[in-house]
Amino acid sequence: MKPVVLLVGRLPDVIRNVAKELEDLPIQWLGAHNRDEVIAQLEAEPNIRSVVMGAGLDDTIRGDLIGVIASRRPDLCIHVKDRASGPAGMAPFARRIIEAELHHWEGANVA
Repeated sequence: MKPVVLLVGRLPDVIRNVAKELEDLPIQWLGAHNRDEVIAQLEAEPNIRSVVMGAGLDDTIRGDLIGVIASRRPDLCIHVKDRASGPAGMAPFARRIIEAELHHWEGANVA
């Protein structure tokens, strides 16, 4: 079973494009665009291993989502992308994070 990564972002196309651009990674990608979707994904998918959050969301919303995720799944790492790299930086950011996480998951026999 592939590890699941939750991509959280403002624009649906960004999330779809990231998943498509990173389809070579052995990951199942889920997307969420707001608080309700994040909660629904966390409740529906127990195999989520990590969260990657885009920079398009307002800081207040990102802070709220971090709190929501941490309170429901304190076992997850939450990776928050910088704003400087823009939307085009989301896929490279996610790739760096997930490639590092994969080594950790494989070492822990979780992947």
